[in-house]
Amino acid sequence: MKPIRSILRWLPSLACAAMLALALMLAFGLAGAWSPWLDAFTHFRAHFAVATALLALLLLATRFRLLAIGGLLFAVACFSTVPGGPGFFGLGPVQAGFHPKADDQPVYRLLQMNLRFDNATPEKVLSLIGRTQPDIPTVEEASNLWRGKLGLLSHAYPHRFYCGGAFGAAILSRRPFAEGTEQRCSTYGTLATATVDLGGRTVDVAAIHMGWPWPRQQTWQIGSITGPLAGLGETAIMAGDCNAAPWSGAVRRLADIGGLTVMPSVGPTWMWRRLPDALRFAGLPIDQVFSKGDVVIHSAEKMAPAGSDHLPILVEFSLKPKPEQDKKTATALTETAGLLTR
Repeated sequence: MKPIRSILRWLPSLACAAMLALALMLAFGLAGAWSPWLDAFTHFRAHFAVATALLALLLLATRFRLLAIGGLLFAVACFSTVPGGPGFFGLGPVQAGFHPKADDQPVYRLLQMNLRFDNATPEKVLSLIGRTQPDIPTVEEASNLWRGKLGLLSHAYPHRFYCGGAFGAAILSRRPFAEGTEQRCSTYGTLATATVDLGGRTVDVAAIHMGWPWPRQQTWQIGSITGPLAGLGETAIMAGDCNAAPWSGAVRRLADIGGLTVMPSVGPTWMWRRLPDALRFAGLPIDQVFSKGDVVIHSAEKMAPAGSDHLPILVEFSLKPKPEQDKKTATALTETAGLLTR
């Protein structure tokens, strides 16, 4: 009995030490913009905050109650910086800040997904593309296996650009690539870009696949694609597996270099494939969509699993009308109003 009593006596102290360690990792993450190694803690901010809060609640009934109150307040403050708030863990809506559709503007669909290079059920991906019928799929880990499978869709997506090897990115399109432009591949498939003609208007489309955070290759990759990112046209949309949370310094750096805006998070999109699908709500939101210029994002939603450890994201967007188009619309409305008053 004595060993058990000794362990029970030390439990509050151990819980307090764990809470303080988690709070320290939260603090490191908040300073992620200063250093890549600090940014490595940022991606788990929601998880660290929830764990810190739970330990703090348990410690409220112990002699560590003052530390527990401080830890609880700090955890709540950190969690409040997570886009989507409670929706991150499936406790509420995760979408916000999207623009309503305009009746006089065409709406396009972009399907973003990490295919997983060794996906054992490629038919699920092909079925998903067939059901959603996106104008532009942006995909990552487009291995040789996938090039053959995606070739089956060549009648629907005759315009395709593969960049890099098994872990590279690719762009498929129903719409033609703009005449006189070239597709560009950067850093072994990290970034694939193409200029797409959407009804006579050109949009730069990019698919991105970043590596893991520090100490892996992510920081080096961001530096290596600075030129192509900065060279994106005035109107562009970029999607991909960033291996980084939307609130991280890495994602902010990508957005700043390209002059892009990060789309509101749709919540966790990745989960370790050995865990049951029921725990996907506790995964990481590392698949991102960026835009700038005349691109207007209307909606985004996670799709059902398709054999990958990432969930696909279906995005609907349109382009702002040109000034002359606004003028024509206003003229038509004025003429219609005049006829109605006669």
